[in-house]
Amino acid sequence: MPAVKSGEVWVVDFGLAGKVRPALLLTGNPAVDELDLVTVLLHTTALRGNRCELSIPKPFLKAGAFHLQQVQSVSTVKLERKLGVLTEPEMNQVLDALAERFAI
Repeated sequence: MPAVKSGEVWVVDFGLAGKVRPALLLTGNPAVDELDLVTVLLHTTALRGNRCELSIPKPFLKAGAFHLQQVQSVSTVKLERKLGVLTEPEMNQVLDALAERFAI
């Protein structure tokens, strides 16, 4: 598995129910003594117009939003290919939105 970093957007295989879709990595490579998991935030094109949708337009993503209710951990073997990277201000926007969502 190549090195992965927080802020990267990858195509991830979420299985039959979750499809193959883009997701933002919230964590990087796990340490040797940790489970082989990364925490991700799913990107969706099925928008409902609710407060849990965070739109950050990028040329490598279809029109849509990161869904703040769709945070999950997946095995690094489910990461298929890197699409791109969010800028530091964009990543801060995501982290601020997640902090508000989780009231932390």
